[in-house]
Amino acid sequence: MGTKSLTVFMDREQETVVMYRQMDGYLEGHGKDLADFLKGKKIINGIGTDDDAASAFNGMSCLAASVVAEFKNGIGGIYLYPAGTRECGEDYTYVISGKTGEQPTIAVEDFNGKASDYQAWLDNRDDEE
Repeated sequence: MGTKSLTVFMDREQETVVMYRQMDGYLEGHGKDLADFLKGKKIINGIGTDDDAASAFNGMSCLAASVVAEFKNGIGGIYLYPAGTRECGEDYTYVISGKTGEQPTIAVEDFNGKASDYQAWLDNRDDEE
């Protein structure tokens, strides 16, 4: 049995879509993978000449689509559900949000911060256990 997770994408305090991950949804798995993918990128509104997929997302819908493209590789494993979906047997729920011009934030358990700060939180959490 796998560790299931939901990733909720928020755009201006409104859920847009929920991604369900059937396996490896734990903090050191999906959480770390998600933080690594988002780290160093910012949310923009309109694509400029210096913007590319390695540095930015053109709004939260672009960010959500990019996350799905990053994690979905083959049949099964990753599924999309409507906003508000819960109670799928998930062990963890990750909430991704952010403002234009800033790095996306991740909220899960007692972490709520930038993707670039996730690893330090994870390391500190491991030290406390």
